[in-house]
Amino acid sequence: MVVKAEGIEGRRLHIDKAMLREWREDFARMMRDQGIAANATPRVVRGQGKKGMPPAHYQTQRDGRSHAIRARVESIARELQSTGAVRDPAHNKLAETRKAIVAGWKAVADALDAQGEIALAGEVRSFVTRLPPVLTDRERLAVEFIRHVKAARSARAPVAERARDRADELTR
Repeated sequence: MVVKAEGIEGRRLHIDKAMLREWREDFARMMRDQGIAANATPRVVRGQGKKGMPPAHYQTQRDGRSHAIRARVESIARELQSTGAVRDPAHNKLAETRKAIVAGWKAVADALDAQGEIALAGEVRSFVTRLPPVLTDRERLAVEFIRHVKAARSARAPVAERARDRADELTR
């Protein structure tokens, strides 16, 4: 479904996130009333924490032309060098949201248990245990940066060992 965000006079409508969520839920309910299976669960409830990247951002990042990513990585590298860790104030909010989501899914599993749907309750609990770790974009970028640095170091290690071996040969 496509919604044109203009009023009768042609002026753009202001549609906030709460309104959009309400429209999605209403639309899904109306589809179910018509006999069409539909739901409007938020991405975080489905275990998908991160939204996809716009194509232009993806292309510049893929091609190594993203100045914004480079600046963020440099900031992360400086923070890692000075403190040994990356802190993001948004992490607490994400953790609170995850805690509420997990509590909700556990309540669903308990209700399924009470109805005798043991296998389905087990699948819900299994889903909760497989949720990805709570990471902000900054923390996710830090994890990737650390992984990259470790891979680069391990790739260089055999070269350094070979250089030492040649030095040993030269001393003989």
